[in-house]
Amino acid sequence: MCYDSKSQPPVPPGASQPAHGEDIILKSADGASFSAYVAHAGRPTASQVIIYPDVRGLHQFYKELALRFAEVGVNALAIDYFGRTAGVAPRSDAFEFMPHVQQIQFNSFAQDVQAGLAYLSERFGAGVPTYVVGFCMGGSLSLLTGGEKDLRLAGLVAFYAGMTRSFAGRGAVLENAANIAFPVLGLFGGADQGIPESAVKELDAKLDQAGVSHTVVIYPGAPHSFFDRRATEYADASADAWKRVLAFVKPAAN
Repeated sequence: MCYDSKSQPPVPPGASQPAHGEDIILKSADGASFSAYVAHAGRPTASQVIIYPDVRGLHQFYKELALRFAEVGVNALAIDYFGRTAGVAPRSDAFEFMPHVQQIQFNSFAQDVQAGLAYLSERFGAGVPTYVVGFCMGGSLSLLTGGEKDLRLAGLVAFYAGMTRSFAGRGAVLENAANIAFPVLGLFGGADQGIPESAVKELDAKLDQAGVSHTVVIYPGAPHSFFDRRATEYADASADAWKRVLAFVKPAAN
């Protein structure tokens, strides 16, 4: 897994503003309910994000990350993956997530994203540019979401996205890179033992071939899950990642 219960998102650059968040339940088009967490910016900018968590699903790290986005003016919605198989009740750190990961169907996941987009439109207004920000498995799903043209996303951010993890109904990232239709920001650790640099460079090449606007960054020496306040030795990489993410999702503010 990417983050344990002691992990914390790094603090983003820029002035912090008041923000608040709340747990909510959303319903997908197939009638399935799933958990989510929405963070409201006190002074919202003209963009918003949907956060895709790692393999553990929606847990505290991603709720705090949503609040960090809101504190810099970006309304944020973090979604869970496991409503259909694990329900919507709160989960402890002992939650056995892998049996539920193995049951993810990409088409159902895409319906959940659509439900998240509908909620944001209703809550914060239609037409706000929406970006997705995913971590680990969520990074893979972020890139795969790029093939869903009907979602009309503004862009995709993928932290340490696995390239070969296959999802039922869609396959793996490298198999689908040619279908990505939205701008991409990919952020990877050069010392990530699970994602070889060769795979990252292959993704970069496939995005070149597809003509997709993209930036792919590899931080030398950084491991998987380097984006963690506790990982003080990688603070520079985290600070640069935050700077790039905010420049990507808040282009009007630059």
